[in-house]
Amino acid sequence: MMVGYSKSVYTVKLMYLVFSVCLSVLTGILAQAVFYVGPIPYTMQNIGIILSGLLLPPRYALFSQLFYLLLIALGLPLGAGFRGGLHVILGYTGGYLVGFPISATLMSILCRRYLAKKRLDLGGIGLREYIVILLFSAIAIVPTYVLVFLVFTHYALRNERLLMWAIGVAQGVDLFSSNVLAILLVASIAVFVPQDIFIDHVIAIGVAKMLIQFLKNRGIEIE
Repeated sequence: MMVGYSKSVYTVKLMYLVFSVCLSVLTGILAQAVFYVGPIPYTMQNIGIILSGLLLPPRYALFSQLFYLLLIALGLPLGAGFRGGLHVILGYTGGYLVGFPISATLMSILCRRYLAKKRLDLGGIGLREYIVILLFSAIAIVPTYVLVFLVFTHYALRNERLLMWAIGVAQGVDLFSSNVLAILLVASIAVFVPQDIFIDHVIAIGVAKMLIQFLKNRGIEIE
């Protein structure tokens, strides 16, 4: 861990804890930024996940998203649609929530190893590095997608209303199939991938780059 001026280890840890909590809350706020394309609800929540991975070392990225889950479990309305409570985590969208800590941690590991190899910080990346980090973000979100599909499928196969919603979403993107798993894959993951990666992740990397540069200009270099 490097800082631009003398700080105690305690102060550095405190700084990361503050950042972690702020990113937990930001993730919850972004979960409420919902817009619909037909029957498909999109949120900007992934920005918070990728930001956690970009701005925080792995263990703090993990803590940030675990703390977010704790806040939801305690009943704070930080889940999408201003929902809170343990039932939100255990519900059919719970795969996203459980996957977020994994994806944030993986993003942190991938990004830091790459930048260390290139001897760069995030504030100094160019277009090539930006694209590579965007590819890393796509890799990092895969564990979340896997959990999303497994959890959503578990519920959809037992809930006719949820299954009919999934069929409607699949038909909305011109998928008319008798393969239930293909329908559930499209409805739970595929329709969200373009927005997640090409909007949320692109924004997150840009914001992280600017924030790192802002802090660096004020004498603070974070890992």
